[in-house]
Amino acid sequence: MSRRKKTFKREIIPDPVFKDLVIAKFINKMMIQGRKATSQKLFYGALKELEGKVQGEEPLAVFKKALENVKPSIEVRSRRVGGATYQVPVDVRPSRRLALAMRWLVEYSRERGEKDMAKRLAGEFLDAYNNRGNAIKKKDDVHRMAESNKAFSHYNW
Repeated sequence: MSRRKKTFKREIIPDPVFKDLVIAKFINKMMIQGRKATSQKLFYGALKELEGKVQGEEPLAVFKKALENVKPSIEVRSRRVGGATYQVPVDVRPSRRLALAMRWLVEYSRERGEKDMAKRLAGEFLDAYNNRGNAIKKKDDVHRMAESNKAFSHYNW
């Protein structure tokens, strides 16, 4: 048992427009050097970009579905057993699933070739919504890695 103080989870404030915690977390994940206003502007700009792209869907619903599509359900963790290191597949905690999905969406949005970040984000959201794009590819790679190391799942304790 640790002798240190118990850590506490910080409360984050919902975003000002949609009053949603997930959006607030995503905006915080996008933020660079504490520039939250810039991050918010980019995110809401990306949602504006999405308005005409998907027929019969709200931009917020597209974002939520994209996030849901990118979330990994299983990943591999390194486990050392008797001098050998095995990649052991484990289920992903819900909070980590969300964090990984957000991280991948932001990371691969930044690598895209569009002119500004709002368009890049919108493009990545749209690709993830349609189950394609780099973030989905990353999720598939993680799942494939876990699937190929299924033989070591008995080391999971």
